[in-house]
Amino acid sequence: MQPVFKMRPKPGRPVFFSAVPCPVQPQPKIPLHLRAPTFRVTITDLRLWHTWAKNRANSVGSSFLNLDNGPDSENLRRELKWLVEDAIEQTEVVSALNSGKFCDDDTEVCVRASLDDLYELWRQRIEERRPFQYVVGCEHWRDLVLSVEEGILIPRPETELILDLVSDAMKVNEDLKCGFWADLGTGSGALAIGLARLLGSSCPKLFATDLSLTAFTVASFNVKRYNLQDRITVKLGSWFDPLEDVKGELSGIVSNPPYIPSRDIQGLQAEVSKHEPRIALDGGENGMDDLVHLCDGAASMLKHGGFFAFETNGETQCNFLADYMESKKKGSFCSIKIVSDFAGIQRFVAGYKS
Repeated sequence: MQPVFKMRPKPGRPVFFSAVPCPVQPQPKIPLHLRAPTFRVTITDLRLWHTWAKNRANSVGSSFLNLDNGPDSENLRRELKWLVEDAIEQTEVVSALNSGKFCDDDTEVCVRASLDDLYELWRQRIEERRPFQYVVGCEHWRDLVLSVEEGILIPRPETELILDLVSDAMKVNEDLKCGFWADLGTGSGALAIGLARLLGSSCPKLFATDLSLTAFTVASFNVKRYNLQDRITVKLGSWFDPLEDVKGELSGIVSNPPYIPSRDIQGLQAEVSKHEPRIALDGGENGMDDLVHLCDGAASMLKHGGFFAFETNGETQCNFLADYMESKKKGSFCSIKIVSDFAGIQRFVAGYKS
């Protein structure tokens, strides 16, 4: 599992079926940069907050990095710059504050959070190691800006490569565009939204499933924000359970499932182990529980020639999964391959239904 702090790109801001009623859907938290700038703060007070926040970032040094590969002061200062950009409406104020060129001034500016909230958000970032993505309520992923909050796995850069694998598969067989697709364990809906934009209007329906009600809510919010609700159906349920009505009809399946061995969770970066949902991380004793389940399900859910791509924890899991498909599921899959991520780590297993 990769760290949750990284270089931020610079894009423009732009159900499970049963007789039991679906629980009342909670309202998603609105990302900071999408909130109305209803608060007014003097430049003097804003500068005092920014100086305090920068000092807190500087005080960290390399202590988090040495402890568990967490962010150092340079990373935190970069995050503070992004927090300022998300919180303040006036671009000239953002530029002046980030460059340190402000003089004390009682002029009021419009911000998207109260001054007290800004202090509290940065305190949580430093003292509690709350992930920055939860602090601002969003993550920049590929060309998307996705809402995220507690209870949602923060999408990682390497997961973007699944979309590249799908793109490569479609170049070989364009008919893959014309069938049903599924993103299993969708979380924020990142893969589902990316897939819908990649597949285009030829894809009749894309399903995104998740067991978590929080994930169901946030994924639905993100899907609507990108105006894809007519093409993506978000379903509440475990893996393939909500998709029995399309059994054997899927043209493609993608998933970034829980794959961290249970014993390794506590050793992860604090931002991950203390804050991200364990249900989205813990893959059982050897991390393979959900990956094996996905393989078993893909054998019956995919149509002949259907494509799959699954993310894993690395070389050992990739080799295990490929061997499992070739031996335990002999005859079910073909053209199985292992693909490395940006760092050269064997990360994905992809192939086709025989």
